[in-house]
Amino acid sequence: MEFETLELTIADGIATVMLNRPPHNAQNAQMRSELIQVFDSFNDNDDVKCAIVTGKGKIFCAGADLNERPNLGATPGAYWKHNRLVREASNSIIECSKPVIAAVNGPAMGAGFGLMNSCDIWVASNTAFFSMPEINVGLAGGTAMLQSVFGKSRARRMFFTGMKVTADEMYRLGLIEASLPPDELMPYVMEIATDIASKAPLALSYAKQAAQVTAVMPRREGYRFEQNMTVALGKTEDTAEALKAFKEKRKPVYKGR
Repeated sequence: MEFETLELTIADGIATVMLNRPPHNAQNAQMRSELIQVFDSFNDNDDVKCAIVTGKGKIFCAGADLNERPNLGATPGAYWKHNRLVREASNSIIECSKPVIAAVNGPAMGAGFGLMNSCDIWVASNTAFFSMPEINVGLAGGTAMLQSVFGKSRARRMFFTGMKVTADEMYRLGLIEASLPPDELMPYVMEIATDIASKAPLALSYAKQAAQVTAVMPRREGYRFEQNMTVALGKTEDTAEALKAFKEKRKPVYKGR
């Protein structure tokens, strides 16, 4: 696949999606459409076991491209279409059946912070910071996302002021896996992705689904949901292979069935 705003590489079971819209990787309708296309495609691509999202250059994503906004009010329905596209770009990552790692190589602002939040695992360069600056341009957005990440006071302070939180502070709060020098970011992320890609494909898919569904379930129902998945996985060839390989002290060879 070829894209105007993304660069895609797939190797050794790992798909790397790089935002490439200079100078700030701001999200426009084209980028959002391409994100949906690429993450939807991963659901049907057995060559992809895990995905990474990062940005080209020194900025992960500066948020939404405000140059698109003035034209939205001119056409009936345009704002609704725009908002739906914004939601679905994030949902395509959230709902992707493969685990997704955010390798935040620089500032992640507004929709860029939201893009990171859609991923399963977060790692950042120590040059990165995170913010929801909509209030600074007379807008308000992102409070639902902020309150899923931070406590009430910090989330609302960020929402009301547009304040920045550094990667080091995010790590201190236990919200990201690491805050690393820029040259150490991708090697660290690739190590995690390689580990994930070595697991049984069906188990990974079930694990991603379980993580998403049980997050909004009462604990009792969530536990039962996970147990039902374990029963289903127990009937697969890959689980039998994993148990056999464990007993024989070798690496399993998975077939995805």
